[in-house]
Amino acid sequence: MPTPQKIRKAVFPAAGMGTRFLPATKATPKEMLCLVDKPLIQYGVEEAVAAGCTEIIIVTGRGKTTMEDHFDRSPELEASLAAKNKTALLEIARSVSRLAKVVTVRQPEPLGLGHAVLMAKELVGNEPFCVLLPDDIVDASIPCMKQMVEAFHEVQSSILASEVVEGPAISAYGCLDCSPHPGNPRLHAVRDLVEKPKFEDAPSPNAIIGRYILTPRIFEMIEGITPGAGGELQLTDAIKALLQHEKVFGFSYQGKRHDAGDKQGFLRATVELALKHPDLGPGFRNWLQEQTF
Repeated sequence: MPTPQKIRKAVFPAAGMGTRFLPATKATPKEMLCLVDKPLIQYGVEEAVAAGCTEIIIVTGRGKTTMEDHFDRSPELEASLAAKNKTALLEIARSVSRLAKVVTVRQPEPLGLGHAVLMAKELVGNEPFCVLLPDDIVDASIPCMKQMVEAFHEVQSSILASEVVEGPAISAYGCLDCSPHPGNPRLHAVRDLVEKPKFEDAPSPNAIIGRYILTPRIFEMIEGITPGAGGELQLTDAIKALLQHEKVFGFSYQGKRHDAGDKQGFLRATVELALKHPDLGPGFRNWLQEQTF
């Protein structure tokens, strides 16, 4: 019997231009926008590390070097904090660089999510890996990817995180055509994927969100698909092709997802996470209650 495989590597597609956040993202990567007290991408990296990942692969583009700098040591900052005896802040600065081994690979031009994942092929190698989209922030008592890794240990197959989206809003998502897994109520055997269906055509209310565990065969599938609109390689198309060779499962995670990829979602995430912050929450809640909006 084959030895069960483990998830050690996490891929973060982060080469997009972040145009929905202009002008803030003209010189600052969207993934480095601060959500309460951490950049967006750090939430995802911490989630991947909590799931057991030891290597973080960030797929970057032009003007994105600040992400690499963020997870690197900063000797000048550390020396300044140490000289001023600011030990708590010093530990915060050091803890970021200790999270995991972080490597980057460039995507020469933004040619779709599938293409971004393909850029990590050489660094991933022949092993299963996870993909986390920094825009999706999942607030959960057990980190979302950790839940998925535990499910992967059971099925040893690709897994797509999903959540129930009722009504016409399903048209904004990729959607699963799936059936319940007999051994685990949170798993769904995937028959097909439908990208942004009309409400009346959606095969289920199970929408795909930005968390994936993929087997290495996905790279072969990406290389074999035809580019779609704008010459982009869509990850959904590659997963559809993967279904012809391997099982794929949807996974109903437990937690609340914040879509921090647009301004409204980012603002809502800021308020909700600030209210939960152990240091900032009580004072922020009191201030909100005093307002007469």
